[in-house]
Amino acid sequence: MAQQFLKNSTHRVNEIFQSGITEALNAQVKMLIPEFLLFAIIEQKDSIALKIADECKLDEVLVKTSIINGIYDSINQLQKKQDTHFSQSRDPTGMYGSPEVAFLLERADFERKNFGDAYISTGTLFLAFFDSRLSSRDILVKAGLNYEEAKKALLNVRGNHRVTNRDDEAKQSALTQYTRDITAMARRGELDPVTSRDSEIERVVQVLSRRKKNNPVLIGEPGVGKTVIIEGLAQRIVDLEVPDHLVGKRVLSLEMADLVAGSKMHGEFEERLKAVKEEIIALEGQVILFIDEIHTVVGAGRTSGSLDASNILKSSLATGQLQCVGATTFKEYKQYIESDRALERRFQPIRIEEPSIANAKEILKSIAVKYEKHHQIQYSPESLDAAVELSNKYIFSRSLPDKAIDLIDEAGALKRIKVVSIPPDIQKLEQEKAKKDIERNDYFNRQDFAMVASAQMELLNLENKISERRKQWESEMKQEERIVTSDDIAELVSKVTGIPTQRLQAEDLEKLAHIEDELSKRLIGQKQAIVSVANALRRNRIGLRERKAPIGSFFFLGPTGVGKTELAKALAEYVLNDEHRLLRFDMTEFMERHETSKLIGSPPGFVGYGEGGQLTEKVKRQPYSVLLFDEVEKAHPDVFNLFLQILDDGRLTDAEGQKVSFENTLIIFTSNLGSEHISSNKRSVGLGGFDKDLTHSEVSDLVTGELKKAFKPEFLNRLDEIIVFEKLNPDDIKKILQLNLDKLAKKVKNQGLDFKITNDAQEFLAARGFSPLNGARPLRRLLEAEVENRIAQEIIVKGKNKETGLVNGKILNVELIKEPNQQIKVTIE
Repeated sequence: MAQQFLKNSTHRVNEIFQSGITEALNAQVKMLIPEFLLFAIIEQKDSIALKIADECKLDEVLVKTSIINGIYDSINQLQKKQDTHFSQSRDPTGMYGSPEVAFLLERADFERKNFGDAYISTGTLFLAFFDSRLSSRDILVKAGLNYEEAKKALLNVRGNHRVTNRDDEAKQSALTQYTRDITAMARRGELDPVTSRDSEIERVVQVLSRRKKNNPVLIGEPGVGKTVIIEGLAQRIVDLEVPDHLVGKRVLSLEMADLVAGSKMHGEFEERLKAVKEEIIALEGQVILFIDEIHTVVGAGRTSGSLDASNILKSSLATGQLQCVGATTFKEYKQYIESDRALERRFQPIRIEEPSIANAKEILKSIAVKYEKHHQIQYSPESLDAAVELSNKYIFSRSLPDKAIDLIDEAGALKRIKVVSIPPDIQKLEQEKAKKDIERNDYFNRQDFAMVASAQMELLNLENKISERRKQWESEMKQEERIVTSDDIAELVSKVTGIPTQRLQAEDLEKLAHIEDELSKRLIGQKQAIVSVANALRRNRIGLRERKAPIGSFFFLGPTGVGKTELAKALAEYVLNDEHRLLRFDMTEFMERHETSKLIGSPPGFVGYGEGGQLTEKVKRQPYSVLLFDEVEKAHPDVFNLFLQILDDGRLTDAEGQKVSFENTLIIFTSNLGSEHISSNKRSVGLGGFDKDLTHSEVSDLVTGELKKAFKPEFLNRLDEIIVFEKLNPDDIKKILQLNLDKLAKKVKNQGLDFKITNDAQEFLAARGFSPLNGARPLRRLLEAEVENRIAQEIIVKGKNKETGLVNGKILNVELIKEPNQQIKVTIE
């Protein structure tokens, strides 16, 4: 009978019998009893028994443990009763089947016929263990299983699949192969807790409860938690916290990638999807199908003469045979779902908004324990709050709570790596030990036993050092708190965004208190401009205004060479800690209407679409920067419409519809507007050459009047400050000269020379470099021509030391030669 049974069974059932015999031999018994076969089923990969237990809402681990304990009890009893007939068998590997095995085979064949299968499968074999003539029935009942529930569970697991050949069990049912059971995951405790989404889950339940059009589609930006809402629904179904008509339903997630993958032949994709649909329909409303990124079903699998996925599902959605929940973004919903009116009318849209700051904090608190367990660390309450607040303030390309969760996850990983990484000194000692061990073996092979003994002693010393250092390190590890703090989160945000850590931690408030003093060290003769900028920055930094906007927005006015660009560089260096964070745009490049698209990118259908804009792409890559728009009065009026959006909302939408944040930028516009009146009419605007009786305040009023004629009021009213730079006087030029000479002295010092310049030479350079109309620019050119060129020539003449790379000499002298003509002389001593 056993031979015939194995012929009528699938290959997996044959494997179970082979495993059962092996287990019996391992137990040193010669009688095969059903318990050995039951053990083989339980231990089999993707065990049908455990799938049935899971479908019956039982804990797989507890069921498996209970069954195995019952099996061991039966085997122990068998070993005690085993008589000499079996142990003295002439065939040492002979195996005798107990009468109960015959009952098992008979019942398995009965179950096969009931299911309409051509071969006995592991599922029908498992049901046979419930036969009342078998002791295995008591084991299964004790584990919490019964025949009726197990049979119903097997039907759910198999769907409408029939076993028609011996390899059929290698082929999984369509639902098993192409879907993921979210309710089963919830039952096993594999899902993260879902909090602060009660209203959204209740709305989904409400739509699912409708008689018609009961297919909700969740629409929201990536990362807001659409998939988590479905996980929350599955958890509620498991916890029996849903209406009666939803109790016992399974939420299956359709894996579109698996469905499409490998479908080479014409119609193969449609066949797979139809199999999924038919198995769901066969379960008569017990399945809710979840399709993440539901827009992917539109066009999926479509080939010439075939239907796509959406058309295959439409009819079943319309009749109510198939209940579906989708998730997609606003953009994809409009592009793919709304464009197909027949598909759209079968779904009820539910908008999922980004959670508030308070709700995001609650979400992080609820899931933190999962990440603590994974990383073996702890999160301080402040770190969770910081993750939400800092990600919301400085990471704009993604949504809460996803971006905050990513922060705590990575911060936990960094903390764990830092705590458990072996210190470099221990690694070095281990390397020395390995090297010494090789030397000892080499001495031994050469039979140099004296050196072997010496190497052995050194090895022992190294081992002692390693042991002591490891104990010290392990002690330090125990003492070191594995706690992620708000500082850790701030450091991580700084790495991700490039924003200096001290700004994230509010340490820059103290810097802003002294910003006038620091800027005055670099910018000469513009005290009023520095005070105006400092006041605006302090006002914005402490959050006195409600609207979102850049760190500061300023309009610098004045003739060339008075320090407009220099102040922009100084702000980048002091406020942003890096002068290179200055992004400069020459607005003469945007004088035509069509050139406006250079800033935000070309629209669809035009050359350059998809490449991004010069402004938006730079700010995406470097969100913490100073933006300098030079000679802004020359830009086309359409450019100012973009500036209005930046100055008012702190954001700009590029040509591809992506919002780029400017909240961490400092924006500066510069203009020479009004400077042309200096020569013609000293009292008109008068920058750089106004009458002596005109005060700076009067000059500012005149220039502001010119400004109002050139720019619209909606642009000017959005600026923090309009700053008119003062003209430079001879004393200012002397101070600027000293700053430049100090920089030059540092460069010369790197060449190994001390820099010295006479007072006469300084007076000569200051006098020759002063220009009321051109500011400090002539001084810069004069220094290059009179001093730097001569220094370079003198260094070449003196030469450099080949070994040190330094100039042959110690002191570089700069002096003024008055006769016959005044000129600068440079010598190296």
